[in-house]
Amino acid sequence: MTEGRETQSAMRGIFVTFEGGEGSGKTTQLKLLAARVRASGKEVIETHDPGGTAIGKEIRTLLLDPGSAPIAAATELLLYEASRAQLVRELIVPALGRGAVVLCDRFTDSTLAYQGCGRGLDLSLIRQVNRFATDGLVPNLTVLLDLDPEIGLTRCRRGARADTSTGLSAEPLCWDRIEAEPLDFHRRIKEGYLTMARENPDRIIVIDAGLGVTEIEVIVWNQYIRYQDRDDDAVS
Repeated sequence: MTEGRETQSAMRGIFVTFEGGEGSGKTTQLKLLAARVRASGKEVIETHDPGGTAIGKEIRTLLLDPGSAPIAAATELLLYEASRAQLVRELIVPALGRGAVVLCDRFTDSTLAYQGCGRGLDLSLIRQVNRFATDGLVPNLTVLLDLDPEIGLTRCRRGARADTSTGLSAEPLCWDRIEAEPLDFHRRIKEGYLTMARENPDRIIVIDAGLGVTEIEVIVWNQYIRYQDRDDDAVS
């Protein structure tokens, strides 16, 4: 995947992903960072994985709808990767190429955590498929919001609302298909994320999602500025 890395190095934009378990506050923090970056005068693209394109939206609905027929773990993996492949080529790479800041709610780390650590699929295989789907694209910075799964799922139950990207039900107890998995599944995901953070300390920033929204917002902004300054120094 050298070609993908070379292509990424030539891109002028910044690619930031937000990761974490259910109810960790990823979407909230993504939008807060987007507002700050826009105020600084930069073009910002907000998106989510799966989804973000017409094809991706259809796949997202299929994957998350609790009314869907049972989906085999291998099928689930390939559906996520299909949505991602389209998202990268149709939206993310063109935006990075013109110098935009792309903020994405979930990306390849989610697949390693959920389908790898959660479902038990082979991590080496997932990494290979991730590289194929993304043409080697790797986030410049990843914000990992770490939260006890029990707290996160309680937040989901209290704050359940319609997913505007899929039109899924807003009934309080109508979780999506992934949220409805057993607690042990979500605990494996949390541990998987933390393992990835230890393995990638320069890219993945772990933040306690139990902190206040504003406190987290400031931490995320400071990390973004730190990366931007470091990137500017490398270019100069």
